[in-house]
Formats: sequence, C-alpha cells, structure tokens
Amino acid sequence: MLHPEKTKIVDCKDSNRKRQHPILHFDFPGHQFRPRSAKWRDDRYGTSFLPGASPKALVAIRQAIRRWSLQIRSDTALDDLARMFNPYIRGWINYYSHFYKSALYPTLRRIDVFLIRWARRKFKRFRQRPKAAREWLARVVRSTLDLFAHWFLLYGQRLNAGSRMS
Repeated sequence: MLHPEKTKIVDCKDSNRKRQHPILHFDFPGHQFRPRSAKWRDDRYGTSFLPGASPKALVAIRQAIRRWSLQIRSDTALDDLARMFNPYIRGWINYYSHFYKSALYPTLRRIDVFLIRWARRKFKRFRQRPKAAREWLARVVRSTLDLFAHWFLLYGQRLNAGSRMS
C-alpha cells in the first residue's frame, strides 16, 4: 500500500511537458531515469525521459577499476590483462548500455587511462613520455579493436570512419 506522505511525484519531463516538479529523476537498479537529450523519429532532437547508468553505479564501476590496480601490473602482458578484465567490462556494457550507452563512455575511458599508466611502467621508453604512451595505445586500439571489450563501443565507429582515438 502506498503511503501518501512517502509517495513522491517524479516529473517525467520532456520537451512536450512544461510542468515543474521538485524531483526530476529516480533510480531503479543501477539505472537513473531523468531528462536526457534524444533524437526523435522525425530527425529532430529534444529532451526525453530516459534511463541511463546511475551516478552511483558509475562510481562503483570506477572504484572497481581502481581496485584492479592495472598500472602496477607491469609484469603482465596486455592480452593477459584483457583476458582478466574483459568479463567485468562485458558485464557492465551488457547491463548498462541497453539504454543511453553514452552515459558509460567517460567511465570506460578511465580503463584506458590506467592502461596508459600501465604502459608507462611496463616500457622504459614511455616513462617520461606520456604522449608517446597515449599514441602507442591508440595504435594498439586501431590494430586490435577487439582486444578489450570496451574499445569497439568507444572507438569502433570512429576508427572505421578513419578518425583518430582521442
């Protein structure tokens, strides 16, 4: 039974609804429903009430990535790291990317930041050259796009079009 004093009205605001409510979002297992930019059927853009990965879930993913301590595993090869962590990455992508997958992009890019740190510890030539390590990782991404599960999601469409990894 719903209690009137505990019931909250969430404004499912989109471009067609002008009413204002104090609560504009709600969380549902790992997802947050809130107003987000969307492309509509007639090639127009507007605001729709859509689910995406919740901020709490993204924080938990970033904490898990930090706990992996990728940067200090310099005794491990890159393909071994991919084998170790791809099941986790695939699970996150499968669960959170069904709706508004771009909410995941910044969090998944953190893995690449740790891979650059790993490369700087693994290879002497990159120790004082972070840009060279970044360029090396970009070449690895271009040559083996399927090595890490998140690379195709982040860079696949752009690399197929011939642009560079950022």
